[in-house]
Amino acid sequence: MRPGGGFVCIEIKSDLADFRADRKWHHYRDYADALYFAVDVDFPTPVLPADTGLIVTTETEAALIREAPEHRLASARRRALTQSFARLAAMRLAVLEDPIGVAQLAAALRSE
Repeated sequence: MRPGGGFVCIEIKSDLADFRADRKWHHYRDYADALYFAVDVDFPTPVLPADTGLIVTTETEAALIREAPEHRLASARRRALTQSFARLAAMRLAVLEDPIGVAQLAAALRSE
């Protein structure tokens, strides 16, 4: 999630075979305002779609090569994603603050 509330998806591809085998990434646009590919410096970047952002990495660094064009989410989808993000963040914070209490609550909810 970006500071302004926008959602970004970064699809990491380990190699060309991974990119060619994966046909799910097209659907990620429906859940993000911007879609990026992150690939190793040796990846053949011309095969990546031109209408996505590009991040190129080495073992220790990453460089933003191309900004992703914005594809604004529908307001209902944005609201649902924001609520889901907030619930997940609240749960993670609760686990950090009181791991035993969260475990007890989860066990109680499972037994109902």
